[in-house]
Amino acid sequence: MPARAPRPGLPLRIGPDGWLADAPGLLRRPSPNHDARPGDEAPYLLVIHNISLPPGIFTGDAIIDFFQNRLDFASHPWFENIRDLRVSAHFLIRRDGAIVQFVPTVLRAWHAGASSFEGRERCNDFSIGIELEGTDTLAYTDAQYERLDALAAAIRARHPIRAVRGHAHIAPGRKTDPGEAFDWERFERGGRQP
Repeated sequence: MPARAPRPGLPLRIGPDGWLADAPGLLRRPSPNHDARPGDEAPYLLVIHNISLPPGIFTGDAIIDFFQNRLDFASHPWFENIRDLRVSAHFLIRRDGAIVQFVPTVLRAWHAGASSFEGRERCNDFSIGIELEGTDTLAYTDAQYERLDALAAAIRARHPIRAVRGHAHIAPGRKTDPGEAFDWERFERGGRQP
């Protein structure tokens, strides 16, 4: 069931439990692919990713099913490439700006894989992952930038975020997302990148 279209300007809020408070354009779809952060460490890094399943296709709920370990691998030949993966992100922002939350921000989602930031390995331990529905080369939508700005503000209000990076920055040579299509300057103007 798709989320209702978001209302512009509606602020988002993350509760003490790490879940976004109910709002238009928001769905909760808990993923089993998470665990506790070591020592209950507060996240201080925001990681931006992209995803589309199958690649370049922006319809259906394959991403949600994948993060919930319910993907029908027989429904598309490409899905065999990801059959053995158990991953998640905290959030997904769809092309229309709808937000899906999979993991509370106080827990560790499995989004970064082998990664490092400022000499520290295992970025999942201290980061929050946001997936944008898209590809490295296709422009992201206005609705996605607007919701990313609002979501980043809500995360910053709840957690001591001091840096925002792309997956490519923390896993160079292994990952390329959010890709050349992501407008970092636009994000900095609206999302106040630290």
